[in-house]
Amino acid sequence: MKLTKRIVDQAAPEPDRDAFIWCSELTGFGLKITPAGAKIYVIAYRTTAGQRRRLTIGKHLQPWTCDQARTRAFEVLREAALGGDPLEEKATDKAALTVEQLCDRYLTACEQGLILGKGGRPKKVSTLATDRGRIKRHILPLLGKKKVKDLTATDVTRFLRSVAVGETAGRAKTEKLRGVAIVEGGRGTATRTTGLLGGILSFALSEGIIERNPVHGVKRPADGRRLVRLDAAEYGRFGRALMAIEEAGASWQAVACLWLLALTGCRRGEIQKLKWSEVDLEGHCLRLSDSKEGASIRPLGLPALEILASIEKRDGFPFVLPAIRGSGAFDGLTRPWAEVVRNADLPSFTPHGLRHAFASVAADLEYSEPTIAALLGHTSGGVTRRYIHKLDSALIAAADRVADRIRGFMIAL
Repeated sequence: MKLTKRIVDQAAPEPDRDAFIWCSELTGFGLKITPAGAKIYVIAYRTTAGQRRRLTIGKHLQPWTCDQARTRAFEVLREAALGGDPLEEKATDKAALTVEQLCDRYLTACEQGLILGKGGRPKKVSTLATDRGRIKRHILPLLGKKKVKDLTATDVTRFLRSVAVGETAGRAKTEKLRGVAIVEGGRGTATRTTGLLGGILSFALSEGIIERNPVHGVKRPADGRRLVRLDAAEYGRFGRALMAIEEAGASWQAVACLWLLALTGCRRGEIQKLKWSEVDLEGHCLRLSDSKEGASIRPLGLPALEILASIEKRDGFPFVLPAIRGSGAFDGLTRPWAEVVRNADLPSFTPHGLRHAFASVAADLEYSEPTIAALLGHTSGGVTRRYIHKLDSALIAAADRVADRIRGFMIAL
């Protein structure tokens, strides 16, 4: 029979040996099912000298789909028909592949949608940009020239420690004109970058380049991210600092952005790139088309609704907070934020901290974890998914109460 996704999904393992299903349409293309249940695409062929070969394409959905594996199998058969030996070439390539070359392959696979991220979706452009930065500034300087097959857990541990103590810290040019990135080390950076390295090596494992992922088993410290909460006094200082920059002439976009971040628990990018088409004032919610979790509905409390209702729509400008110059979205929060944080005496506080603080206020009001998750747009858990798909009055009331409590703290004298 023709090998299809349905056939692959239904394929069952045999208890004491590998099982094979061969495609009737493309001779040599098949699926191997191990006794443990792993499903691996393979291609069997003969060289022009008559030698039999069997090449592993990769695991089903890690990242190969049936159609992608079929395309690769066709390429292998074509190479063999032209006198090549893809298995021998793969072995030679495997022996010589460096970490730098593997990273290039990984990023290419990500761009083609073959590497799935959160929620089983291809990685977002913003996530890929972060991955590229970590690869360029941490992984390549320390491991780029090493052979992938020679990497050990000891190498990974040394890499982790080197990033943690700041060996890769410094300043680096970016693609923007006169752009400079501050490259930081530390335990959090080390943990997150080692996690990315583990993902890259898992890709190598699925491609048959290595037989074991050396990151597995390496102990990583907590990533350094801390849950942030603001008490009434800190919210008060933040509110007064925000009103001070408004009086000093800060852009209305920056002021509105900070108020909305505080009153909604949304991420910075979700507010800065918010479009009018995603604002549902009558439904008391935002209908985000492309958040970190994909499409997401966020309930809005009345204080946040009042701010949105006060913003005048501009013809031809889709963004709620348009750029000060040009037709894009507002992207001028860095300086106003730094001034507010400095004047409010909130050191090491980032815009994302307002999201954590929002969740903390909701917890103080004794809302349950599923309710808080729904307020923030998290989509894990059955209860949260029901909230997200059907925005009920209880959830809107929760958003009202949390936003009203935060606004009360911020405007208290």
